[in-house]
Amino acid sequence: MPGFENLSPLILLWVVLVLVFAGLVQGALGLGFPMLATPMIAAVTDMRTAVILIVLPCIAATVAVICLSGPFMATLRRFWFMPLCMLAGAAVGARLFVAYPQFPFALVLASVILLYLYMDHLGRVEWAFVARHRVACGVGFGLLAGFTEGSVNIATPPLLMYLFPLHLERNVFVQVLNMCFTIGKPTQFVVLTAEGGVTWTQWAATLPLVVIAAVSSVVGIRLRDRIDATTYRRWLLRLLFVIALVLVVQYGLGVQ
Repeated sequence: MPGFENLSPLILLWVVLVLVFAGLVQGALGLGFPMLATPMIAAVTDMRTAVILIVLPCIAATVAVICLSGPFMATLRRFWFMPLCMLAGAAVGARLFVAYPQFPFALVLASVILLYLYMDHLGRVEWAFVARHRVACGVGFGLLAGFTEGSVNIATPPLLMYLFPLHLERNVFVQVLNMCFTIGKPTQFVVLTAEGGVTWTQWAATLPLVVIAAVSSVVGIRLRDRIDATTYRRWLLRLLFVIALVLVVQYGLGVQ
């Protein structure tokens, strides 16, 4: 049980500040909410509590980004299979998280991020075969992203590996990402409720955080058009690197 009632006012203030920051980043870049919020909250609580605290706020932030990033139906028609693959992968990953709560999920998360950064450093993220086999590759990367979403609370690196070679317009890029994120989090919510021992009362306690995440995401969306493509990618890579470092330090200190 996460024991929200045992969180001190100082920790709750930290959670609020983290969600405001994560929401701004999610709105501006189209991703980053769980990557930022999970390790920063887990650093003062534990990984399980952090995951539960951000599930509903993350859903609110991703829905806001999808709805306010332009026409969505064209994106849905082109990438409809991605959420389905995320759904299957996240169900397996979330069950792994519930079955093995002592597994070093933070280290796995850092490893996934560092793998992507290493491949980018080698110049191996512009895979021509991904564009040639968009659907087949999308199924594979979607399953992998769903699995990492459900087990280590992040789907971004596998999705980026798939989407960057497609050279999509930025709003479409953001909508595909958040479409996948929106599927993974509800799956995690269902599994944690049915098998993870999280009660409806505990979920209800996170509803004020939902409002905070949604409002900060809307503010971030309004800032997105001011970010050029080069800066967008540079910020994304720096964000991934910083989070990976935080997670490695967290694991080294034994914070779970």
